[in-house]
Amino acid sequence: MRVLITGGAGFIGSHLCEFLLALGGEVVCMDNLLTGTIDNIAHIRDHRFTFVKHDVTNYIYVAGRLDYVLHFASPASPIDYQQHPIQTLKVGAPGTHKALGLAKEKGAKFLLASTSEVYGDPLVHPQREEYWGNVNPVGPRGVYDEAKRFAEAMTMAYHRFHGLDTRIARIFNTYGPRMRLHDGRAIPTFITQALRGDPLTVYGDGSQTRSFCFFDDLVAGVWQLMQSAVTEPVNLGNPEEKTLLELAKKILALSDSSSSIILKPLPIDDPKVRQPDITRARTLLGWEPTVDLDEGLCRTIEWFRQKAGGIRGSVTNMLFNSVDREATRSGYGAQG
Repeated sequence: MRVLITGGAGFIGSHLCEFLLALGGEVVCMDNLLTGTIDNIAHIRDHRFTFVKHDVTNYIYVAGRLDYVLHFASPASPIDYQQHPIQTLKVGAPGTHKALGLAKEKGAKFLLASTSEVYGDPLVHPQREEYWGNVNPVGPRGVYDEAKRFAEAMTMAYHRFHGLDTRIARIFNTYGPRMRLHDGRAIPTFITQALRGDPLTVYGDGSQTRSFCFFDDLVAGVWQLMQSAVTEPVNLGNPEEKTLLELAKKILALSDSSSSIILKPLPIDDPKVRQPDITRARTLLGWEPTVDLDEGLCRTIEWFRQKAGGIRGSVTNMLFNSVDREATRSGYGAQG
C-alpha cells in the first residue's frame, strides 16, 4: 500500500507514519511544519518513507499511485488555533477540499481526522455520533470547531456526490510521547510543571472532565476504521472520564513531584465535559482502548524527562516558562 498522510510531522501523524511503515506500507508524509516538526520524523530511515514540505491549502501533487489519503493536517491545540486562526480555517476548508480532490483523482480511500470539538460544549453526555453538538461559531474556539465541522460536511459531500470511499474519525483527547513542551494542553503542561517543581495550573474548579486515549490505541483505531466499511463518523477515544483536578493529582503522584496545584479562571467556551460513547467503534470495528491511564502517563512522563534532560540551565527554564505563559493564555481545550 502507498499512503499520503497530511500533517504527518505532527504528534499523531508521525506515530501513524511509523505504524504504517511497520505494516510494510510506503508513506508520503506531507506537512508545512506550522505546528509539526522534523524532530518527530527525523529518526525514520526507510526507503519507503518520503517527506514533502507543503501547505495542503494549495494544490497537492503526488506522483504515482495512492491507496489511502489520511488528512491529519491542522493546528489542534487552543494555543495553535488561537495563534493561527486563519490557517486553521483554511486547512479545514480548502485544505480538506484539496485532499479530497487528490483522493478522487487517485481512486484512493480517504480518512478525515476530525475531532470531539465538533460537539462543542456538549449538552448530551457522553457524546454519541448522532449528537449534532453545541458550538459557538463566533467564539475564540470556533475557528477549530467549525473548520472540522465543515471538513466533515465536505467529506460526506464527496462520498455522496462522487462516490468517494471516505471515513471520518472523531478523535478525542489523545496523549503520549512527541507532544510539544509548549503545546498548552493539560497533560504536557501538567507534566512539565510537575517535573520542574512549579505549581500545576488547573482552570475553573477542576471539575471539568476529559477522557484521555494513549496514542498507540488511537493509531490502531484509525487503521481499523480504514479497513472497515463504515462511512459514518466514528468516535475514537477512551471512555474513562477524569476531572482535570484528578488528572493533575495523578500526574503529581506518578512523577513523584512535590508541586502544589493552583486554580485559575476558566477560559471562554471551555467544554465542561468530554466523554466519548464508543459503542459504534466497539460494535462495527471491534476496537476499544487497552492502555490504561497510569501506564500511558508513566510512558509519557518518562519521555518528557528525557526530552527535558537534554536541555540544561536557563534554556530549560525558558522552555518551561513558555509552557506556563501559553497555557495561561489558552486553557486546555477538549483535545487535552
